[in-house]
Amino acid sequence: AQGYSHPSRTRKAVPAPQRAADEDDVKLQLEKLWQEVNSLKEISALQTVCLRGIKAHRKCYLTIEEPKHYHEANEHCIAWGGTLATPRDLNENNDLRDYAKRSAPGTKEFWIGVTDIVKEGQYVDVNSMPISYFNWDKTKKQPTGTKRESCVVLSLAAQGKWHDEVCLGKKKYICEYPIP
Repeated sequence: AQGYSHPSRTRKAVPAPQRAADEDDVKLQLEKLWQEVNSLKEISALQTVCLRGIKAHRKCYLTIEEPKHYHEANEHCIAWGGTLATPRDLNENNDLRDYAKRSAPGTKEFWIGVTDIVKEGQYVDVNSMPISYFNWDKTKKQPTGTKRESCVVLSLAAQGKWHDEVCLGKKKYICEYPIP
């Protein structure tokens, strides 16, 4: 009797590796499909953002009307695949200022992606990289440099100049999204 059961076991064992390989193939294809679906979702989300905001300098900017404190604002931008907007030169700053004026008329200040939370006086972007462009409101002696004021706003009252504020203040903000 053993002689009969043994071959049948071997016969079953032979196709098994083949089946596993097929399953792996299917799994890989599924993973690839999911990646594609997710990147398409990201692209369409980005396009929606861009449609609601503006495109400039290979970025999309979008004003968020619901005031939040700095960290919440940044988290919200990150959740949508961006960060708080960080102007890298005067052109970007002016475009951001003009867009903010159009998108939220009457709002004076917006959080942007610049802080010196970690080290007083050392301003970095939201990825903790040092920044080289600043647009401080020198007439108001900005930044005031107090330990309490570590987060930066772009002020429409001051034509797009920056000043530092207490991070827990609730303000509207502008997210930026890189355009692939």
